[in-house]
Amino acid sequence: MRLPDMPHSNPTIPAETIIHASSVIEPGAQIGKGVRIGPFCHVGPDVVLGDGVSLASHVVVFGRTNVGAHTRIFPFASIGHEPQDLKFHGEPSTLTIGEHCLIREGVTMNPGTEHGGLVTIVGDHCTFLANAHVAHDCRIGNHVILSNNVMLAGHTRIGDYVILGGGSAVHQFVRIGSHAFVGGMAGIEHDVIPYGMALGNRAYLAGLNLVGLKRRGFAREAIHDLRRAYRSLFAAEGTLAERVEDVAGEFNNHPQVHEILDFLREGGDRAIITPREIKESGA
Repeated sequence: MRLPDMPHSNPTIPAETIIHASSVIEPGAQIGKGVRIGPFCHVGPDVVLGDGVSLASHVVVFGRTNVGAHTRIFPFASIGHEPQDLKFHGEPSTLTIGEHCLIREGVTMNPGTEHGGLVTIVGDHCTFLANAHVAHDCRIGNHVILSNNVMLAGHTRIGDYVILGGGSAVHQFVRIGSHAFVGGMAGIEHDVIPYGMALGNRAYLAGLNLVGLKRRGFAREAIHDLRRAYRSLFAAEGTLAERVEDVAGEFNNHPQVHEILDFLREGGDRAIITPREIKESGA
């Protein structure tokens, strides 16, 4: 049986857009130029799809969701349905996804709640591999990679260029600083400093993400200074607050070091992940 053609007379659907006849685009949805929507997709009435967005097939985009230009979404992804939070009562929350993102099979992303600012935000050029989950009220930076089966609980904050290895899980309210690396199967209970590398379940700080720093073109001198600052910050002497101020005095004009220091000073709802030897010493 031939399915009926999509009624392209809807003024919100540009002529350049291609929509398979089996897909449902509800009235009110805003569809950009050059959008490609494959078979058996469902786009809700409050959704905005930017120019060049691609829904491969069997994709659901719902809620007050804005998908940035040229983002590609693969089969069985569920984007924008209500949060998996029992405190959610239908408040008008949103999900915003940036441009040039890659969202693979089975990925789930939820909008925000009133307890987290009513918004979930994903930056530009992010990659979400199969079955990754972004919970309510997460804030994700640019160029972030979530490998297969990564789970972000609600209210997490992920900085730019963070990579999370397959099967890793991040606790609610955790912050992960920019350029950090999280190893596969890690359980992240506490905050990870910028440029840090977290491994294990429960995770410990295993040094700096040196591979990532080299790949992104950081100068050798900058990496050397970061290593010196890291050793000082996690030395056994004094308190962390004292060591932060000592490092600040030694590296008063070093932007990467001060990014770590600002992260530590800002604090959050969770403690900071520390190296294993510091955990064992009780510091």
